[in-house]
Amino acid sequence: MSRFGEATAVERVADGRYNVELDQVFGYAEALNGGYLMAVLARAAVDASPHEHPVSTAASFLRVAKVGPAEVLVESRKTGRTAAMSRVTLVQGGEPVVDALITTGTLDSGQEPHWTGEAPPAMPSPEKCSTFDSGKGDRGFADNVEMLFDPATMGWLDGRPSGRLEARAWLQIPGYENDGYALALAVDALPPVVLNVGAKGWAPTVELTWHMRAVPQPGRLAVHGGGRLVAGGWFDEEVEVWDSAGRLVAQSRQLARVGRGLPE
Repeated sequence: MSRFGEATAVERVADGRYNVELDQVFGYAEALNGGYLMAVLARAAVDASPHEHPVSTAASFLRVAKVGPAEVLVESRKTGRTAAMSRVTLVQGGEPVVDALITTGTLDSGQEPHWTGEAPPAMPSPEKCSTFDSGKGDRGFADNVEMLFDPATMGWLDGRPSGRLEARAWLQIPGYENDGYALALAVDALPPVVLNVGAKGWAPTVELTWHMRAVPQPGRLAVHGGGRLVAGGWFDEEVEVWDSAGRLVAQSRQLARVGRGLPE
């Protein structure tokens, strides 16, 4: 099993109760990545469901998750032939950390879309993209999720932000086959788009909703991030994930707090 598979594994200890060990490599400094946490919740939701895929997740991030043991609670709200809905909560130290409503369903991996809107702008080939290694060996997110960034969206690293809410990258989890849990990670894997309008530092997610639209094909995922508004210390971020077959496989929208560097 890959590091990501092990890090998102859940152990059922009773009906609706799961134990998990949160892994430090899927975080930055003290904060664990929100997409990683949603993947953990999705595994528990699917395990408790008759359906195979986490098709819709609406997650509220209440506290900062810590590395180490945690518990996942799954409370069924409805179970039907095409969808099941559950409230899924990550708990540490007796307090809720992430609270989510997750709908599970079963997607047909061979079904072609009936209609698809305009595709996102083309990205440079992976060979023309840049890496963002942490330099910390096996201790950081960037060392365990292979991401190749469109250089046009990484000017903030050199003090030259593009002035647009944007981020784009190719993403692949080494040794792990693309699935719904990989998509949960992908929709929250980009650097915050607000960095490209002058913000600095951590931009904590408050609420994130994402949808799994298709079962992804093997290969690199193209992750496109954008946004519409920065105001009052808040910003939005929208992400689309496209697979190697050119299909839209995931969509997300989140509301987050602006880090340092911008007026409130």
